Amino acid sequence: MLSRIAVAAVMAGILTVGGTSGARAQQPTSMWQPAAATSGWSFEVTPYVWFASINTNINFDLPPALGGTVSASPSIGFGELISHTNLAFMGTAEVRYDKFTLLTDIVWLNAGGIASRFKSITFTNHPAIPITAAANDSQGLKVNTEIWTLAGGYTVLQGPWGNVDLLAGFRLAAMSSRMNYSLGIAIAGPLGNGATFGGIGGVSTSGSWMNGIAGVRGSIRIADTGFFVPYYFDIGTGASNLTWQISSGVGYHTRLADVSLTYRYLSFSQSSSIQDLSIKGPLLAATFRF
Repeated sequence: MLSRIAVAAVMAGILTVGGTSGARAQQPTSMWQPAAATSGWSFEVTPYVWFASINTNINFDLPPALGGTVSASPSIGFGELISHTNLAFMGTAEVRYDKFTLLTDIVWLNAGGIASRFKSITFTNHPAIPITAAANDSQGLKVNTEIWTLAGGYTVLQGPWGNVDLLAGFRLAAMSSRMNYSLGIAIAGPLGNGATFGGIGGVSTSGSWMNGIAGVRGSIRIADTGFFVPYYFDIGTGASNLTWQISSGVGYHTRLADVSLTYRYLSFSQSSSIQDLSIKGPLLAATFRF
């Protein structure tokens, strides 16, 4: 229980990668919506809590005696994710000089014991064999996910209405997964060596993807109310067929920090053991400047 409370506190305090903030025309803002550039140097950090859910398609490697993969498509809601999180760290930092910015973002999540089930098993050079829900006695999924973004930006438009920044950089993602299972069936392999898949055991897989990205971010002020609309979008490719993310919502400037509530969607698609990964949900943020 204490570990759950500690994890919730960490996530509430420092989750980032889509954070939102400021709309003042003469102040910088977070990774997601910088305002017009100021002269000289400035620094900022954006802690936030991301009420995210995770969807992914995973092909776990079978033992060599069998050959092939067994697939699962877990869909993990925020409530289930936070209750099974072992440790999490996420944070964004940004440095700005005049119209130039450099930002970095790190996301790390380790969770285990998540309920899931197998969909099918595919032996090498053979068609897929469905695994029914009834045959899935119990499965516990463990995931370790790391996402790192590094990008430079430049303010191309700015004024009392808000700003537009262009950015370019890279995003590195790595994910390892293990499924401990108890199956009520035994599926014979095709190699004639007596090997079967079923009973009690575990399978695992991992992958990493480096992608170049380019995008736009900024904010639009709502008259002189203190409210603003932050926006962020990037898209890229490389080891992934496609990766992209989008975020927008509403924010408010205070003397201590810029606070905002947005919705953020991050997606990866690739031809590997972890074929698809999407993380999405509302995000509550506060940006502090130095």
